This record gives sequence, C-alpha cells and structure tokens, in this order.
Amino acid sequence: VVNLLGISITVLFTLLLVFIIVPAIFGVSFGIRKVYMKTLLKIFQWATLRIERGAKEKNHPLYKPYVNGIIAKEPTSLEEEIKEIRRSGSGKALDTPEFELSDIFYFCRKGIETIMDDEVTKRFSAEELESWNLLSRTNYNFQYISLRLTVLWGLGVLIRYCFLLPLRIALAFTGISLLVTGTTVVGYLPNGRYKEFLSKHVHLMCYRICVRALTAIITYHDRENRPRNGGICVANHTSPIDVIILASDGYYAMVGQIHGGLMGVIQRAMVKACPHVWFERSEVKDRHLVAKRLTEHVQDKSKLPILIFPEGTCINNTSVMMFKKGSFEVGATVYPVAIKYDPQFGDAFWNSSKYGMVTYLLRMMTSWAIVCSVWYLPPMTRQPEEDAVQFANRVKSAIARQGGLVDLLWDGGLKREKVKDAFKEEQQKLYSKMIVGN
Repeated sequence: VVNLLGISITVLFTLLLVFIIVPAIFGVSFGIRKVYMKTLLKIFQWATLRIERGAKEKNHPLYKPYVNGIIAKEPTSLEEEIKEIRRSGSGKALDTPEFELSDIFYFCRKGIETIMDDEVTKRFSAEELESWNLLSRTNYNFQYISLRLTVLWGLGVLIRYCFLLPLRIALAFTGISLLVTGTTVVGYLPNGRYKEFLSKHVHLMCYRICVRALTAIITYHDRENRPRNGGICVANHTSPIDVIILASDGYYAMVGQIHGGLMGVIQRAMVKACPHVWFERSEVKDRHLVAKRLTEHVQDKSKLPILIFPEGTCINNTSVMMFKKGSFEVGATVYPVAIKYDPQFGDAFWNSSKYGMVTYLLRMMTSWAIVCSVWYLPPMTRQPEEDAVQFANRVKSAIARQGGLVDLLWDGGLKREKVKDAFKEEQQKLYSKMIVGN
C-alpha cells in the first residue's frame, strides 16, 4: 500500500510538472484546456436540452432570468415626464410655472420602478444562467428529471471534488510558495536590470501557475495596447482573481492596503522584489496621501504601471459602476482594460457580504473552469476641459462598451451604505428649477 501510494504521488507530481508547471513557466499551452472547454460545452448543451424536455413532459414551469431588466425605460428628463402627466391628467401644459398635485405621481412611479427593478442591489448577486452547467448552485431549475441526468450530475461532483479540487489546491500551493520564496530571494539582490529581469519572470511564472490552479482559459485581445511604465492600468472589478488574470500577462505594481496573516506574508515578500504601493488602514482613508503616493510613483517613467480597480468593490460581471476619481487626478496616462467572464463554466463574482475568502476560493476551485476575455484598450489622457470625474466616466464608458457591460452611475459603495443625500437633493433642485426657475 505504501509503495502504491508513493508511486501514485510520484506519477501525479511528474504529470503536474510536465503538463502544467513547466508550460506555465514558459507561458505555453498544449491546448488541453481548450479541448476540455469544448467538451464541457457539448455536455452543457445536452443537459440543458434534456432538462427543458423533461420539464415540458412533467409540466414544470422553467425559471427564466430577467436579462435586460423588468421594466422597459425610455431616457427622458424630469421636465418632459411631468409635462406629459399634466397633459394627460388636466390637459394643462407647462406654460405657467406652478405646482400641480399630479406632479406627485411622477415621483411615486419612479420610486416604485426603482424598488421593482433595482439597478444597484441586483449587481451584487450571482448572475443567473439561462442554461444549466451541471452546477446545482447556478440554476433554479435543478431538480430530478431523469436517471441519466442525475448520474451525469453525480459524476460531475466526483470529478470536481475528488480530482480537480486536490489538483488545484496542489497547484495553488506550489504557485504561492514559489512566489514567496522567489520574491524573497530576488529581494536580496542589488537594484538593477538583473534584479528587475528576475523579479518580472518570477512574478509571471507564479501567477501563471496560479491561473492553472483555477483551470483559467483567458483570451487576451489587442496586446499592443498593454500598459507601459509610468502609467496607470484601470479595469472593471469582478473578483480578487482579476489581479492574477492581468498579472499573468503583464508586470504591474500593485496598490492596496496592508493585510495580516498569509496575505501579509505574501505582500511583504513581493514588495522586496518589486515597488508595490501598500498602505496602512489609517492611510487608505486619507485620500490626499494616497494621491500623493500615486503621483510620486507615476512621475518616475522607469517604474512599472500601477494596477488599480477604481470601483472599489466587486460587481457581478454584468455592469460597471462608478469609478472613484482618485486615480484620475494624478495626471498620468490611463490604460483601460475590460474583463468579461463567461459564467457558463463558473461564477467568478465574489459576494464579500455573503461569502468569506475561504468559502469563495472553495467555490471557485470546485467550478468547472474560469473562462474570460481581456481587452486592452488604447491609452487615454485627461483633456484640458475635463475634470477628474468626467475623465473617470469617459474611461468607464469605454470599458463598459468594449466588455458588453451595463454602464451605471451608481457608487459600488451602496453595497454597504445608504444613498447619499446629494442624490436626493439633485432631484429636488431639478424640480425646484422647473417650478421657480433659476
């Protein structure tokens, strides 16, 4: 038994080394993951057709998620809508500015629409699929349909938990261990080109191994637009693995607050080999201090591009929410990046208010794969007539348009906070202006 166990471990390690770790080090692929992805797609198509046919035979209604929202809305102004209400109600136009009791109906209707079709809170729940990917947590239609379908689902559970999960944990442990060891060793070298060369390749190698640990299949578009030294790379934020997705194709200086535990060990090792920008918790709240540190970094054109996620929180892969203006005030060239995940193989969204990091990683590692596309957009600079907010909105719109995401003005901080009074006051001012003029 001991001999068999030893042989099994040796064979497994050899397979990992030959087919995963070594290709990851050199940034090559044998195409095994793409064959795996195509096979899964065919199985998903069959399972979806079977569950739809079985539900039809048993007269079970199928749940269909609302993709484009519950309520169809036309982009009209407050003044236009109130004019229409007055015409249809009393036949009066807005010739003489005065208060009409019927104006109340506009605000009532807007309030009910907002409650029924909330643009904000539904961006912080997992994206519901129309098809089934053999993960019971991704479709409300999962129920007993046939023996073959149930056996297939059970076989999928065994593959994901008994084969893929141990393999992925081993790869993740290997990648993190090499990252901590490699950056620590490189950190002792004197500053210069040789240290920078080794640091770059150690980071790329370890991130690529970690990408393999998630069976991530990534398609990079327009690589000629990749961020360059002295700039700021900004991207939409869906998951903590966004960092790994981007860093496995480029070399970045990270920005973030200092953590304790395992994450703290990794941060302290990384900063020895690369000029990452880490902040204490008290410093993160000081916006001017953060802006100063970022400005000092980007003014040195020899330093690496900074990687920032301006939304400040994870959004569920369907939209882009308000970009914080801090990273757009420093006057550096901005390199926008759009990231879009394919939820058929696994949901990459991290709902931090519902799942802790360990639970989230377990869900990721027991998914079939992580499939995503990354678009490098042309660099953008702030125009003379633009302020930081306008520049941030322009960059956000470009990312949303390229990634096929909904462009929202709301702050992602509403995930945990109440709406600011400024939004209410804005509507009050618009109505006041309509009634009493400027």
